[in-house]
Parts: sequence; structure tokens; C-alpha cells
Amino acid sequence: MRAAIVHIVADAAVSVLVIAGLVLAKLFGWLWMDPLAGLIGAVVIASWAYGLVRDTGAILLDMCPDAGLEASLRNTVEAEGDEILDLHLWRLGPGHLGAILSVASAQPRSPEFYKSRLAGFKMLSNLTVEILPLSNTTTLSTFSE
Repeated sequence: MRAAIVHIVADAAVSVLVIAGLVLAKLFGWLWMDPLAGLIGAVVIASWAYGLVRDTGAILLDMCPDAGLEASLRNTVEAEGDEILDLHLWRLGPGHLGAILSVASAQPRSPEFYKSRLAGFKMLSNLTVEILPLSNTTTLSTFSE
């Protein structure tokens, strides 16, 4: 949605700039205004495009949206001796994150146990939890490297 709005605003701004350049070139004989308006328009569009790619690149590349949140999730799950083997966070939309956790635990616990522990993280709209016995973690780590 933001890309569409930026595109429309950039087109409108550059169109106004080009019209102003043509009018000034006609009225005052400033023939250099038309190419200058084109160059300024190109810089405006390039800067808006760069900002859009910078802001959406992390989403498109499925990068972790918040390192602080990741650390907080780890601390919450590992507080009772469990170990997170794999944690993947991604953005689903504004204010909504998805998470997949692979947890090694010495005690048999259900996924609902971890979901209830993470219920305080309101931005987690989709949470998947995999539980492995702590004794199998060495086998798992050899395959994940």
C-alpha cells in the first residue's frame, strides 16, 4: 500500500515540477529549466525509491524484525532450563509477527505450555512450537550445521 502511495505522490510531484519547468522556460526563455526539472525529478524518485527499498527490504528478505524481541522470547522460554534450538521470527503485517520455536526440554511439556508462557507477547499472531527431548539435541545439532 505504501509503495502505491509513494508511486502516485512521486508521479504527481514530478509532473508538477516538469510543468513548472516548461512554463518558466516559455515565459522567461530559460531553456535550461526543462532539463533541470527532469534531473530534480529523477533525484526525487530515486530518493523515494531508495527509502521504500530500505524500509521493505528486511520484510521481503524475511529477516528478524526485532532483535530485542528475539532475546526476550529466548529469555522467557529458557528461564526454566529449556533450550531454544531454533527460533524464527517474521513479520506478518503491521504489528503482527509469526514465530516458529524448536525447544529442547528435559521435562515433557506440551506446546500449549510454551504458548501460554509467550501469551504476553501480543504481537505474536501465529506461533508454532516444536518440542524435542533434551537427550536428542546432539543428534539434531549435527544435522542443522
